[in-house]
Amino acid sequence: MLAAAGWAVQDAKSVNLGAARGVAIREFVLTEPHGRADYLLFVDRQAVGVLEAKKEGETLTGVAWQTAKYLDGLPDEIPTALEGALPFAYQSTGVETRFTNTLDPEHASRDVFWFHRPDTLAGWIEDVSRHPEAPTLRHRLKQPPQLGETGLWPAQVRAIRNLEASLAENRQRALVQMATGSGKTFTAASLAYRLIKHGDARRILFLVDRANLGRQTLKEFQGFTVPDV
Repeated sequence: MLAAAGWAVQDAKSVNLGAARGVAIREFVLTEPHGRADYLLFVDRQAVGVLEAKKEGETLTGVAWQTAKYLDGLPDEIPTALEGALPFAYQSTGVETRFTNTLDPEHASRDVFWFHRPDTLAGWIEDVSRHPEAPTLRHRLKQPPQLGETGLWPAQVRAIRNLEASLAENRQRALVQMATGSGKTFTAASLAYRLIKHGDARRILFLVDRANLGRQTLKEFQGFTVPDV
């Protein structure tokens, strides 16, 4: 899985951090009493995270603490991207994978479908410099700017405000129910714009189950006028 995500996997006895942008080193020895990290992750020759590997079938929800202890056991001579910190932690059985971004406010382990690519982690590291007070999307979702109501119907205003409130509470899922003809697609376009503009979201997936809905959505998004230009 690591190799498929773009990581060069190496043994601790034969390390070459220049082999790829992202390098995962097996059985990396940490300082006492932290033991060994199953994999220590490097991006651009700097340590950024750890991976705890478990056998298939083992539960991962109770082992996040094991990964957390590795974050404090890095030898002083190992260069890190963030002043001695390892912000990213994974636990994986090869079937199930969980991830923690310690840069998030109220960070917690969550399910992910796959390991992130080295370029993705590098981008998140760069965000710390770009947005020092709110380095992650979760930070930026905490306090969205006031929503301008011009051009929006009351139902659309309520939907956007309620969804942004849910995101600010760090909820992973939300459901918006709106009546037929109430402007659902325009609401989605408005919300997507705010996530990109104010949350610095990089990608937003709008999924439809019929081709005609896809064409309708494309037309709606193409006709969307951003409110502050």
